[in-house]
Amino acid sequence: MPYMLLIMEPPGQRLLRTEAEGHAVYERMLRFSDELRARGQLLAVESLNSHANAVRVQVREGRPQVLDGPFAEAKEMVGGFFLVDCKTRAEAIAIAEKCPAAEWCTVEVRGVGPCYEDAV
Repeated sequence: MPYMLLIMEPPGQRLLRTEAEGHAVYERMLRFSDELRARGQLLAVESLNSHANAVRVQVREGRPQVLDGPFAEAKEMVGGFFLVDCKTRAEAIAIAEKCPAAEWCTVEVRGVGPCYEDAV
């Protein structure tokens, strides 16, 4: 079953690192991705740019609304994700526990499924 591991990070956290520290963190994440790929569990992975240049789109009463970031109310931003194939939720949690980003962010584990299912 696919699980999404969302890397939830504090806004502005990336600005606290030097360029060398940023490269070192990124290299750790690439090695983690390579390990998952070698085990045949990695379905997709991406690092996302800061929410500072993000755009939110809503359509209300047939009219689109486009809101430019950054979004002051954001307490966290999605910094990236891993889409992994696991037999169980426990296996997905075990992968999240080994994710290097869990040391400086929160890794949210969510099952993937249709929006009409309310899996508890």
